[in-house]
Amino acid sequence: MSEPAALDASLRSAFAGKNVLVTGHTGFKGGWLCLWLTMLGANVRGVALPPGAGPSLFSSLGLAELVDHRIADIRDQAAFRAETEDFPADIVFHLAAQSLVRLSYEDPLGTLGTNVMGTATVLEQVRRMPSAKAVVVVSSDKCYDNKEWCWPYREVDPMGGADPYSASKGCTELVADCYRRSFFGDTGGCQLASVRAGNVFGGGDWSADRLVPDIVRANVSRTPVIIRNPASVRPWQHVLEPLGGYLQLGARLLAEQAADFAEGWNFGPSADAFVRVEDMARGMQAAWGRDAAPIEFGRRAGDPHEATMLTLDSSKARGRLGWRPQLSTGEAIGMTAEWYRAHAGGQEDMRAFTERQIAAYSGAPTHAPSYFEDTTICA
Repeated sequence: MSEPAALDASLRSAFAGKNVLVTGHTGFKGGWLCLWLTMLGANVRGVALPPGAGPSLFSSLGLAELVDHRIADIRDQAAFRAETEDFPADIVFHLAAQSLVRLSYEDPLGTLGTNVMGTATVLEQVRRMPSAKAVVVVSSDKCYDNKEWCWPYREVDPMGGADPYSASKGCTELVADCYRRSFFGDTGGCQLASVRAGNVFGGGDWSADRLVPDIVRANVSRTPVIIRNPASVRPWQHVLEPLGGYLQLGARLLAEQAADFAEGWNFGPSADAFVRVEDMARGMQAAWGRDAAPIEFGRRAGDPHEATMLTLDSSKARGRLGWRPQLSTGEAIGMTAEWYRAHAGGQEDMRAFTERQIAAYSGAPTHAPSYFEDTTICA
């Protein structure tokens, strides 16, 4: 890992004491974001569906006791309003979404309802919050009309999507842009930005049909893991990388000249993290150790189409926000494997363990030993 960017001091000055509304806090990225925000001194209210059956990052971190935890479906306008209208949010991070490509083939209407109309419901409520100064809508790299070419996508490239999930994320961006132009255009009012990241991984993701969680489940159960698309190239990044970008952008939206940052932003990994699925899988197994499950490669009959090439150009975030990835792919894989091994061992306080990873990444002060001083990281 490169030297921490000392993010903590600048982010703490922006978020300490602020009221932050997070949708999707029971999910993977939402859980990491909420924990980080509480470490910065923010007052966090989370609104989401209940976590799914089985293990969850939400449960592992004990977030129900750490944030103001509310349950509501963002597709239900009355329910969402009831859980948010009494909270004077300074900034809103909208992460609630249906986030799986393969599930979108099984439930296209549910995917579109959550990712499109759910986003509109959230933004409709935010524009009625007198306290709100900023809103960050989190979409996905798959919002772009993917031509399967070798060039990274820039923020000016057109939205699109051949599968229901990608189309829903393109529509998410269109809804956000519509609300930005129609209702958030006052330079002295609430500012709206949207953000897109790559294939995010890290400890605590238990989603079905995702590479890293599938590998972890196989390792724990000692069964082979089947990898569908070994040659596909993905922009892999640890969850802390884009979340750090979202927070840096949120801080700018809360500061002076916030309107200059009310745009779409890419927070993708560096070029060396654009690697094949097979290489990512083998790296994860190497970091896990000798008891890793065997890997088998092969698509099943009837598997739906998934893109083989998709990369992001994040030069705007680098140039205008000073954001850049801090972790090598090996370090990100090593952190992830260590998180899951600690969880599988059943002896660790996973909130404290996760806080140590955030502190090591952001340069936050901690009384515990540095995560990187007592953890073996994959080279």
